[in-house]
Amino acid sequence: MLELESKIGKIKSTEENVYNFLSDFNNFQELIPEDKIRNWESTDNSCHFTLDGIGDTGMRIIEKEPFKLIKITGEENSKIDFNFWIQLKQIEENATRIKLTIKANINTMIQMIAKKPLQTFLDSLVDQLEIFNF
Repeated sequence: MLELESKIGKIKSTEENVYNFLSDFNNFQELIPEDKIRNWESTDNSCHFTLDGIGDTGMRIIEKEPFKLIKITGEENSKIDFNFWIQLKQIEENATRIKLTIKANINTMIQMIAKKPLQTFLDSLVDQLEIFNF
């Protein structure tokens, strides 16, 4: 099992604004570089897309705790068995901390290949969220 955590991000917005945005997959396309993902389709609780090097895959939200936590997993036909958590904590009026965690059930050989790109993805997503205008 591969488990990775992002750096802790600092977002200049309320946890409610950040949560409302991130708890709807229709908003995620704004965060993901177009050159990395193709054929994006989404509803509020699920998305499906083509990822270079992996192929067709999808995600769905499985749990929401308003303004604090969003849990995501792969669709049933996903090639990777994973869970993804988005944790939020407001520390001041317009200051929210965010941490992303991914747990993927992949074999040891793939872990060695996937660990660095996944860590880079998590940290770059936090970077994008820090500058996003909520």
